[in-house]
Amino acid sequence: MDLIRHTGLLDPLPLADAMERAQAGITARFTEVTPDPDRLGKAMGHALIGGKMLRGFLVLESCRLHGIDAALSVDPALAIECMHAYSLVHDDLPCMDDDDMRRGRPTVHKQWDEATAVLAGDALQSLAFELISHSKFGMKGQMLVKMLARLGGRYGMVRGQMQDIAAETMTTPLTLGQISELQRNKTGKLILWACTAGPMLAGDSPKDHPMQTYAQAIGLAFQIADDILDVEGDAATVGKATGKDANAGKATFVSLMGLDEAKRRADELVQSACDALSVYGDEAATLQEAARFIVDRKS
Repeated sequence: MDLIRHTGLLDPLPLADAMERAQAGITARFTEVTPDPDRLGKAMGHALIGGKMLRGFLVLESCRLHGIDAALSVDPALAIECMHAYSLVHDDLPCMDDDDMRRGRPTVHKQWDEATAVLAGDALQSLAFELISHSKFGMKGQMLVKMLARLGGRYGMVRGQMQDIAAETMTTPLTLGQISELQRNKTGKLILWACTAGPMLAGDSPKDHPMQTYAQAIGLAFQIADDILDVEGDAATVGKATGKDANAGKATFVSLMGLDEAKRRADELVQSACDALSVYGDEAATLQEAARFIVDRKS
């Protein structure tokens, strides 16, 4: 399962095995770049390790699909997991969502303190850009850096976080269109980067690419599934508190569409995602399976 020292293309695997390989490889690479961790490094690892690493898996599969060597693709995979982990650490803080649990464990600010959590998030974000700005990526690395800065910043994930905070003080609930835009930014933009890392490293434009279409569909499906889990999920299985949105009177896909309609829309998005990958034939089977996993997951 150690893909760090693997050269050549990754072998196609069933979804569970491919995700396990991604988790092992990304974790091993993080350990390599943060040897002998101090308090800050331990807090970074606490935030990063232990999740599904779905975004890193998407990078690796996107790269495999476009002929990118496994030894080259692992750093972008770790980079997107660092960006995602940093966003979760900050999102969990008392000034934002104020969550005590994440992935069945205390959040970073509960395990240590708020200052450590803020700094661990900052360090994870910096590490993400350090990883993808290496000279081994050549000119294509500039596109990786530029797109991650844009999709992870004020035009993407951070904008979505800001929209989410602003919605909490609005006198009227968000419309379905507003929620869709918010979630395209907050959740979808990092998934978009993960899915188009392979095309970018292959020298393709991510715009109007089949992987862009796939990413946009699964990004929205992911958030609809999250809203469904908040209603139907068990906190012990989900790994964090459930029912928070309803208790806060927050508008969600479920509250606006109803549970059955939300599930139907998620299924439609999965089908759209799978259809977008038809150009790759059987080589895209793992990514198609991943799209279905996103709406069927229990955590």
